[in-house]
Amino acid sequence: MDARYAIVVFWSDEDEAWIADAPDLKSCSAHGDRPEEAVAELQVAMEAWLDVARDKGLPIPKPAFRPHLDAAE
Repeated sequence: MDARYAIVVFWSDEDEAWIADAPDLKSCSAHGDRPEEAVAELQVAMEAWLDVARDKGLPIPKPAFRPHLDAAE
């Protein structure tokens, strides 16, 4: 992959699975029984997402998402 995109991983009670999401790539996410599995599946999905965008001549988003973290006092 050319760029480094942020990956957000979280547990979904509704899906009963770990979800990995690439916020910069619209609707690009994956799931797994373990966080590592969800991330591995997302990496495959991200490559496919980017391949389709390139093939169709669609713009490739630049990595922009940066999660905001609050520090505890």
